[in-house]
Amino acid sequence: MPLRIAIVRLSALGDIVNTAVVLQIIHSYTPNAVIDWFVEEAFTPILNHHPLLHEVIPIPLKRLKKTKSFSLLKEMIHTLQSRQPYDHIIDAQGLLKSAIITAFLKGKVHGFDRKSAREGLAAWFYTSTSSIPYELSVIRRNVMVVTEALGIPYTEELISNKVPVFPIITLSLEEKKIAVVIGASWKSKCYPKEQFAILCDLLPTPCHLIWGSEAEYNDALWIQEHSTNAIVTSKMSLTQLVHFIAHCDLTIGNDTGPTHIAWAMNRPSITLFGPTNERMIYPTPINIGIKSPSKVDIFHINRNDFSIAQIDPHLIATNAKELLG
Repeated sequence: MPLRIAIVRLSALGDIVNTAVVLQIIHSYTPNAVIDWFVEEAFTPILNHHPLLHEVIPIPLKRLKKTKSFSLLKEMIHTLQSRQPYDHIIDAQGLLKSAIITAFLKGKVHGFDRKSAREGLAAWFYTSTSSIPYELSVIRRNVMVVTEALGIPYTEELISNKVPVFPIITLSLEEKKIAVVIGASWKSKCYPKEQFAILCDLLPTPCHLIWGSEAEYNDALWIQEHSTNAIVTSKMSLTQLVHFIAHCDLTIGNDTGPTHIAWAMNRPSITLFGPTNERMIYPTPINIGIKSPSKVDIFHINRNDFSIAQIDPHLIATNAKELLG
């Protein structure tokens, strides 16, 4: 019988991107494993049709919070309880909401221990736990909690030797392109649009501005109007976004999901950090971070730290040109 594995990683986009590398690691050790992924419904498109996943199960937590629908809650619980038993259930998120989801599934649950989880109460829902320092790279933590759950020996090569995490289609792109990710979940994580405009003009390759909301679209229009080298992209689905970034020569952006896609697809990237730091990425020779001067306490992130504005566009441009070769 094939090993049945459930992964619970509900959100956000960057966390899902930085966790999906575990799929190829699991299959390299257990080729016949049947893996289901439980995810917030808005992010299902990036996982749908993944060749290493058996099923993607959407969880409507945001819709529940908005509508407070009792019938929707009952439907979600019924969906979870009706799943077949799993050999391994892995909570790769370590939040109370993800732990509660695992409680409705049949099977032993593994997750971060009380001191390692982002929300310590989550550990009460687990059958077994891993002690993985919170200050480690988030990508290392994601891989380590899964490998420990399944008894796979952890090595750095599991991550550094990865193949592109998501399937891609071949695109015909004649000219070089730089993807510029201008948005993020917090305003303090966003590099100012005025400095993005300066940066675009310093670069030798057309900069395509990626946006995801009306506010970001307006900022993209502003940058385009104030730069001779910036182009506002069309609105993209998550699948289109993966394909686009996979075919760009470089991605420059804030600490957010679309920027992390470049690392996942083995494409060059520069991630800009203000209130967060390089813990959020897995640095490689082609995937680097540039941090503002501020100090970061990862246990108490200061969302009012706008020091990202202190990063010099010329410094970013210098690194970008080196990565572009």
